[in-house]
Amino acid sequence: MSDDQSSNPVSPATTPSSARPFMPLPLDLNADRKKPAKKLSFLGCQGGQPPVVADRTRERIRMQAAAGKLQIAPNQTYDFTSDDLLDEGEIGRGAFGAVNRMKFTHTDTVMAVKRIRSTVDEKEQKQLLMDLEVVMKSNDCNTIVTFYGALFKEGDCWICMELMDTSLDKFYKFICECQQSRIPEPILAQITLATVRALNYLKEELKIIHRDVKPSNILLKRNGDIKLCDFGISGQLVDSIARTKDAGCRPYMAPERIDPQRAKGYDVRSDVWSLGITLMEVATGKFPYPKWGSVFEQLSQVVEGDPPRLSTSYNGMEFSLDFVNFVNTCLIKDERDRPKYGKLLQHAFIQLAEKSDTDVAAYVSEVLESMANNGITQFTTNLPAEGWNESFN
Repeated sequence: MSDDQSSNPVSPATTPSSARPFMPLPLDLNADRKKPAKKLSFLGCQGGQPPVVADRTRERIRMQAAAGKLQIAPNQTYDFTSDDLLDEGEIGRGAFGAVNRMKFTHTDTVMAVKRIRSTVDEKEQKQLLMDLEVVMKSNDCNTIVTFYGALFKEGDCWICMELMDTSLDKFYKFICECQQSRIPEPILAQITLATVRALNYLKEELKIIHRDVKPSNILLKRNGDIKLCDFGISGQLVDSIARTKDAGCRPYMAPERIDPQRAKGYDVRSDVWSLGITLMEVATGKFPYPKWGSVFEQLSQVVEGDPPRLSTSYNGMEFSLDFVNFVNTCLIKDERDRPKYGKLLQHAFIQLAEKSDTDVAAYVSEVLESMANNGITQFTTNLPAEGWNESFN
C-alpha cells in the first residue's frame, strides 16, 4: 500500500485541494436528483450479474472513485481525495490491510483510516461508494463507529471512521496475558449489549449484514463507549479477496458459511455465531477452537464437530448461568435453531445489562492507563497473544 501522492488524473469536480477552493457542501439529500436513483444493493450476498461497463465510461468511474465525500458532522460534508489526509502513523494491521491515524487537513479532524486491498472493479467501486454515502447519512446509532466517508486509491479502499482508543482484541489480550486477569462479567454484559444493538440496527435500519464480527471490530473508548466497526463494505471487500486467492481460515465464520454444501446463502444468524465465538474468546482469554493447520481442519471441526460450549465452571473460571446460556445460544450449530437479534435482545443476560449501572468508563480508563504505562498505545500494531509477555519482559 502506497501513501505517495496519487498521480491519477481527476475531473474538475474532484480536483485535489491544492488546485481548488475547498468548501463544505450543503447536506441536501435531494441535491443530486438529475440522475435516476439507484437501488441500494449493499448486502453483497444477493443480486445478479453487474451490467457490462462501456469502455468510454470506465475512466469516468475510476476518476469518481478516486474522490469521495467526507461527512464530519450532520451539516458539514466535503469532497475529498487522499491528498487531503495527513498520515500520522499506523495503529493496527490485519490480514487484509492496515489502519492508520490520519488528519483531515481542512478541519484538523483526526480519524482512523482503514485501507483494505480490493479486487473489485471500477464499476463495483462506484456502486460501493454510492452505497456508503447512504450509510454515511445514517450515523445516528451510538453503538456503531461513526463513518465519515471512503474512497479508492491505487486498488485500495480507504474507509474513514471515528477514532476510538483501542480494540477489544488488544484490550482483552492485555488483561489476560499481561495482567493475568479476566474481563469482569458486568463489562462483558455491556460489550454484548452494545454489539447486539449495533448488529440489530444495521439489519433493521440499513438492511446490512455485518459478516465480520470479531474482537478487532469491536472498539472501546475512554469515555465508556463501546462501538462496532467495519460494517458492510469491509465484508464485501474481504469476501472478494477470499474468492480470488487462498485467504486461509476465517476463524469466526459460522458453519453454514464454511460448508460448501450450504455456503450459497446465509443471514444475520451467521453473525450471531461469530458473536458467540467472540464472547467466548474474550471471556476466557482463549480462542475456543485449537489452532487450525488448514482450511480442511477448520471444515472438519466447525462443520462436522460439536460446537464450543461454555459452562459455569470453565477452566477454573466462574460464569453466571445467564451468560453461559447466552453464549451457548449463539453457538447453536444449526442456524435454523439459532436466534436472530430480536430474540437475543429479549434474553435475560441482555435484559440485566440494560438495567445495569456498570461504570464502563472507569474500568476502560484504568486498563488504558495500564496499557499506556506498558508502552501500548494507538500506535502499537496488533501482536499475537502469545507474544505479549515477551514484549514486556
